[in-house]
Amino acid sequence: MNLALSETSLDPNPIAQLKRWMADAAQSANPEPNAMALATATVDGKPAVRYVLLRGLDERGLRFYTSYFSRKGRQLEANPFAAAALHWPELQRQVLVEGAVHVLSEDESDAYFASRPRGHQLGAWASEQSEPIGSRDVLEERYVHFDQRFAGEEVPRPHSWGGYAIAPERLEFWQGQANRLHDRFEYRRATGGWTIRRLQP
Repeated sequence: MNLALSETSLDPNPIAQLKRWMADAAQSANPEPNAMALATATVDGKPAVRYVLLRGLDERGLRFYTSYFSRKGRQLEANPFAAAALHWPELQRQVLVEGAVHVLSEDESDAYFASRPRGHQLGAWASEQSEPIGSRDVLEERYVHFDQRFAGEEVPRPHSWGGYAIAPERLEFWQGQANRLHDRFEYRRATGGWTIRRLQP
């Protein structure tokens, strides 16, 4: 695999470039190539970061799913902007993404929820994400409760759970090189497309 990164090798569309790197990562030894660190902030700018799984990528942006009432969900409601980072150390690559965030349609969230394993669906019902809980026993009891409640039927999507998309305004592709002289390229959204420039490492 060619790990060089140059002006001539970059796709003019950063989404296409990111798809190319995601495909490379899927072929690498990385056990979770779609894991991304997602940074959100409160309305007054206090940041928080955690890992989520990238579950979709197209011209609308990067899609992920979570509880609307989780800490990140509440922060995104108050301050609908985010940054994300994907890192593939086996390939000496990382990608940074920044942009506004919007909630996906109920139909799209329903379709993704229906594709999840049943256990994951029940987990979304059992966990009031980010809220305190007395013990693991309580969490497991809640899981059993919803398993029984939906026995013999499809598990519906909780109204508190769904998808988001980060609409990129800025992306940065980083390729590690010898002597810390890494290759860095920045895409910024512009009228009718994207501008690209090389950054110093």
